[in-house]
Amino acid sequence: MAKYSKKADEKVERAMKEMKQGKLRSGRSRKKVTDPKQAIAIGLSEAREAGAKVPYKRTSKKKTTRKKATD
Repeated sequence: MAKYSKKADEKVERAMKEMKQGKLRSGRSRKKVTDPKQAIAIGLSEAREAGAKVPYKRTSKKKTTRKKATD
């Protein structure tokens, strides 16, 4: 069973090509993307919006603080 769909693969590939050409821009700031990881994230985000099969975003788990027992 494939983890990502073909459409997601195409979106990531397009984003990587644009980054290498210096044409990929990010978010509201429209700054040029130079990090490959950011290009992959942009491609996956676009694939999610298009309805492609993409796993959920990874989120950090919150640690719960333990209360100390008072004597």
